[in-house]
Amino acid sequence: MNVVPATLNYLHHLPTSARRQEIGAIHQQRQQWINQNKKGFLRYRMPYETLASFVARSVDCHGASIKIGNADEVNPEERATIYTALRSFMPWRKGPFSVFGIDIDAEWRSDRKWQRLLPLLPDLQDKIVADIGCNNGYYLFRMAPYRPRLALGLEPSMQHYYCFKALNAMARQEALHADLLGVEHLSLFPECFDVLFLMGIIYHHPSPITILRDIHNALLPGGAVLIESQAIPGEEPLALFPDGTYAKAPGIYFIPTGLCLRLWMEKAGFEQVELFCQHPMSGEEQRATDWMRFESYRDFLDPRDSSRTIEGYPAPLRVFLRGRKKAAPMPQRKGETCL
Repeated sequence: MNVVPATLNYLHHLPTSARRQEIGAIHQQRQQWINQNKKGFLRYRMPYETLASFVARSVDCHGASIKIGNADEVNPEERATIYTALRSFMPWRKGPFSVFGIDIDAEWRSDRKWQRLLPLLPDLQDKIVADIGCNNGYYLFRMAPYRPRLALGLEPSMQHYYCFKALNAMARQEALHADLLGVEHLSLFPECFDVLFLMGIIYHHPSPITILRDIHNALLPGGAVLIESQAIPGEEPLALFPDGTYAKAPGIYFIPTGLCLRLWMEKAGFEQVELFCQHPMSGEEQRATDWMRFESYRDFLDPRDSSRTIEGYPAPLRVFLRGRKKAAPMPQRKGETCL
């Protein structure tokens, strides 16, 4: 009998359409890779192992800041150990978190993005959900109060993967899982998910419509996708293809207008596509903090004209869209005819 490792426990929630053998093979390969006893791997594995020894008695995922444990659950020496381990995961991009009374002010005020998603958030209760590029799992924790059967984060970064594992080792949210996979592995999950989140990802890939088709194929019939992306201003179906960097970020391919992204989704097969929120980026929402000490949004803009990036391109908007995969047709009862 094959024994499924604990890190693959999420597989039993997935329908039989999931390509389990291939997922298991890639998972095993990635686990062997990150378990090497080399400095670059120990850098994140050791703080994870330290934090995993602490289990919070109280967890609250309802508020803007994910609260894992109260300050009085640990003594001063333990809090110092926790603080040092948490600092090992810097820079913190998504948050905020509060861990045993230690407040982590991340670069992004991710709670604001979550508030924008709420008006069109699908029902998550008892659903199979995935967040592609989940980072440290902030949005997975925000999903926990909605009681999904499974909320799976696909995250190829070892740093972010171990950070989520550390947080959830303390929080013990049983429906939340992450694996060292990326958007390129979606083909291993045909018709597996009720809801998929793709936030801050699509402009990093050279074939956005291919990604959208892979998401469409990974959804169950009637399933929903929520997409959040950088965008350029404008009402035309256009996308910017920057030369070199965009807002100092390398690896940026197509930055669409909101309409362009909607049309991409429709061409990928989605129905009922709606652009439900659009807003300018803000230095109040993305900024350097004590937990992220590098350059941030204001450093990416032209200092003489905040409507342009440092390279001279239009400054980014953020857009939010939702689409659905066509529901399966109702079975025709015996003896019925179509007129």
